Amino acid sequence: MKIGILSRNRNLYSTRRLSAAARARDHEVVIIDTMSIAVEMGIATAVTQIKVLQSAIIPHTLYLSPVEAIIPRIGASITPYGLAVVRQFEGQGVRTTATADAIASSRDKLHSLQLMAQAGLPIPQTAVIAQPEALFTAIRAVNGLPVVLKSSQGTQGHQVILAHTLQAAQVAFQQLRRLGPQVLVQEFIAEADGKDTRIIVVGNRCVAAMQRAATIGEFRSNLHLGGTAVSIPIDPQTAKLAQAAAHAHNLNVCGVDLIAAQRGPLLLEVNSSPGLQGIETAAQVDVATEIISFLEKTPFAKQQRTSSKQRRRR
Repeated sequence: MKIGILSRNRNLYSTRRLSAAARARDHEVVIIDTMSIAVEMGIATAVTQIKVLQSAIIPHTLYLSPVEAIIPRIGASITPYGLAVVRQFEGQGVRTTATADAIASSRDKLHSLQLMAQAGLPIPQTAVIAQPEALFTAIRAVNGLPVVLKSSQGTQGHQVILAHTLQAAQVAFQQLRRLGPQVLVQEFIAEADGKDTRIIVVGNRCVAAMQRAATIGEFRSNLHLGGTAVSIPIDPQTAKLAQAAAHAHNLNVCGVDLIAAQRGPLLLEVNSSPGLQGIETAAQVDVATEIISFLEKTPFAKQQRTSSKQRRRR
C-alpha cells in the first residue's frame, strides 16, 4: 500500500515513527508537506488533481502520484488549509485515519464539548461567553472560583488560564477574547492535583495510556509545558469513555484526555493528531505500528460507504 503522511516537518518524531513503521511492514511511504499541496478542480473535465509545489522561488509543480491512504498530521496553525487538503484526498476515495470533518470537530474545543455532552458523556461544567458582562454569571454556573478559561482553538495547553479571582478572570477573558469570538469558562478540578490521563485510541481500541503530571506551580500537565508522564493500566470504565469520545467525533485515531474528579473521570478534550513521542516513551507501546495496522485492516470500500452515509445524514 502507498501511504501519504501529511506533515510539515519530516524530522518530527511522530512523522519519523509512522514512516518507519509503515516501511517495516513493506508499505511505500510519501511524506507530504501539507502546505505544499495545490489543488486543481475543473467542472468541464470532472477531474480533480492534486499537485505538489516544488519550489517557492522557481514556480513549478509536480503532480502527486496516487496514494491509497493518508495519515493527516495537521497542526493547529494550518487547520483551515489542512482540512481542505484532507477533503480533497477524501473526494478521490483515499482512506484516511481522520476525516476532515472529524479533525474540524475535535480542533474546535466548543464543538468537541458539545458533541460529548450530546452523547451523554461526562465533561467538566463549562460555560461559553462572548461578552465580559456574562463572565460573573458563567463563573457561578461552573461552581465558582477558581475557574479555567480557554480559547476554543488552543493546543498543547496554550491559551489555558487558571483564574483565582474575578479580576484575574476578567484579564484572562480579555486576553483570550482577542483570539476568537468566544471564551470557554470551565470548573477547576482541584482534586486532580495537576494530573490527567492521555489515552490513544486506534480503531476503537485503547492501545496505550499514560498519566501526566504538571510541574510544581503549574496546573497544566502538558508535556510541552514541562509535565512528566508515566505508564498506567487502562481500567474498563476509563477505556469505555475514551472509546465513546473517539466515536462521538468519528475519529479512527486520536488521543483522549481525561481528568479524575470526585464524581468520576471527566473528558477534557480529543486530539486528532496526538504526538507519539510522549506516549510511546512512557507506555513503551509501538503506537505507530498500531496505526499502520489499522490502515491495513480497514478496506477502502467500507470507509467510503460510511462517509457517504454521514454526508447524506447531514
